[in-house]
Amino acid sequence: MTTSESASQPAPFRAAIDAMHRATVHPSIEVGPIRPPQRLAPFSYALGAEVRHSEAESVPEQSEGDAFGRLILLYDPDGDEAWNGTMRLVAYIQADVDASLASDPLLPEVAWSWLVDAFEARSEPLTALGGTVTSTSSVRYGDIAGPPRAHQLELRASWTALSEELSVHVEAFGEVLAYAAGLPPAGITALGARADSGSSDA
Repeated sequence: MTTSESASQPAPFRAAIDAMHRATVHPSIEVGPIRPPQRLAPFSYALGAEVRHSEAESVPEQSEGDAFGRLILLYDPDGDEAWNGTMRLVAYIQADVDASLASDPLLPEVAWSWLVDAFEARSEPLTALGGTVTSTSSVRYGDIAGPPRAHQLELRASWTALSEELSVHVEAFGEVLAYAAGLPPAGITALGARADSGSSDA
């Protein structure tokens, strides 16, 4: 972001964005700034994340396992009664899953536990956590690309951060995306070197 844009933003908001870029995630997940939604809050910022495939890896047209997500920061210096704070984070994750997992009636509960456990493991204070988990199946007919049957998991969640140290929130989000994508445990890689902290158009 430019100096003038940075100067026009509240210091807590800038600090929160800087903290988001100090997060570390699974090396197979690529994270970067995306255009945030407008008019939801006086200030907003967003990160997009997707599971990337190795250049040497052949990805078939009918591949499964693709996953992506976004994490949006909403900031209102005056606070929001519904948020019970000034910083609200909104997460969305979508991942292809196999038929056996999609048919498991406990899948929504398990997917939600990934998020709850990710936060509990980091002991980061937050409040007003809520969301939905949806498992869908679709069948393709006629001249349309893709597998005949597809199964997807969607997780939508929002919560209020009680501090500006949002790196742990990004890491928890990344952990859930890794679980949803079925990524094997691996080392972590820093975001800071790749990420441009950008600015809000709000």
